[in-house]
Amino acid sequence: MSTHTFYLERAAESRRDAAAANLDNVRDRCLRAAAAWESMAARVARTERMRAETEARKAAEAAAMLTAEPVV
Repeated sequence: MSTHTFYLERAAESRRDAAAANLDNVRDRCLRAAAAWESMAARVARTERMRAETEARKAAEAAAMLTAEPVV
């Protein structure tokens, strides 16, 4: 299970807990927790996307260096 999936599952669990809560302060706490988990999931997704873009750029640069004409 990826970190992103884990965070989204915790957010869903917090939302279920909020829906089942009888007390307002417990519901609010669960909703704040869900928002925090979703924020962490978004941050992980953004980091993974940026990492993939960086790796692709580096791979393209390395391929370009291999196919470039040698400078004499």
